[in-house]
Formats: sequence, C-alpha cells, structure tokens
Amino acid sequence: MDEKEIIQSSKIFSNFKFHKYKHEFKKLVEDGQSPKALFVGCSDSRVLPNLITNTGPGDLFVIRNIGNFVPEYQPDSEFHSTAAAIEYAVSVLEVEDIIVCGHSHCGAISSLFKPSITNPDLVHVKKWLELGEEPKNFIESFGLEKEETIIKTEKYSTLFQIQNLLTYPAIKRRVEEGKLFLNAWYYVLEEGKIYTYDFEKAEFSTL
Repeated sequence: MDEKEIIQSSKIFSNFKFHKYKHEFKKLVEDGQSPKALFVGCSDSRVLPNLITNTGPGDLFVIRNIGNFVPEYQPDSEFHSTAAAIEYAVSVLEVEDIIVCGHSHCGAISSLFKPSITNPDLVHVKKWLELGEEPKNFIESFGLEKEETIIKTEKYSTLFQIQNLLTYPAIKRRVEEGKLFLNAWYYVLEEGKIYTYDFEKAEFSTL
C-alpha cells in the first residue's frame, strides 16, 4: 500500500467507518481512556492487536516494537520508550492485565540465528536484538532441529519478557497484591489462532 492508497483509506474511515464508533470516541474524549489491558506486541505489519483480539477503541493500550521485547527496568536518565509506556500503563492507567504476544515467522527471532548485523545503518536494531539472546540460547541448549528451535524461541521468548516485566517495581508490587496479571501469548499467522501459556501445565494451549 503506497501513500495515495493510505490517504484514500483514511478518507474512507473518516467519511464512513468513523460513524460506527462515533459515540465511543466521543465518550473516550469526554471521560478519557481506561483500557483494562496492556498489549505488548511486535511491530510486524502482519500482527494487528485490535484485529486479532477483536477489540475496539479504548480497549487496549498498545506497545509495539521489534520482537515484542521488554527491556529490564533501568532507573536512569536515558530515553526508554518501551519502559515509559509500560510505566504509564501500569501506574497511570492502572491496567489489570499485561499481554506479551509473540508470533510465528517473526523476523526479529529468526535474525537471532543469522550472522551478526554489520550494516552501520542498523546499529540500534543490532543492540535491540540483544534482548532476544537469552531465550535463544536457552532453547538452543535442547539441541532441536533449527526450524523447531526458532518456533520455540518465538514462543518462549514471551516468558523471558514477562520475567523482565517483573523487574519493574510497580509491576512486581501490583502482581503480588493480585491487582495485575501477566500473560504470554503466541499468535500463529497462518492459522489466525492465539495460544496462551498455562503456567500450571507449563505449556501453550489454544486461547
């Protein structure tokens, strides 16, 4: 889709589809947003949070980045986009659930199994992908076939991101108080299905 097509689509939304949600948007403007869940997903253009969860305006607070990674809490003065959005969702909006959603055919995960990036234009991408090294190394230790290793890394990376979420003081506190719940999801593009990790059974099952 090029720029002209995007502009045309935006006109269709403004002139026709907007009216379907007109009252919802008006209420959200008047009352402010109060989403119940924070959705941490991948920037992949094939993964559309509101589409795959069938949710509407105001339902989800969404963070998207390469690989749906969550950096550990770092109390410094640097710029932390993902961390700032997490803090806002938890401490201002007071969401009740955080969903970390990985997906099949993830470019970020597959790149972990390729030669290290040398392109100087991708210096930030190279650094960001370091967040996937721990789950990659963990799954590789099982000695599986490459394809299965990549798929399991896509899935179980979400659990490592949940561990990182728990390094945020506000998240840890609210989880312990029973006010916040953490969820690991895995979306399969070719099936249109979401699988969720069952912490009691220690496995992913259909949502």
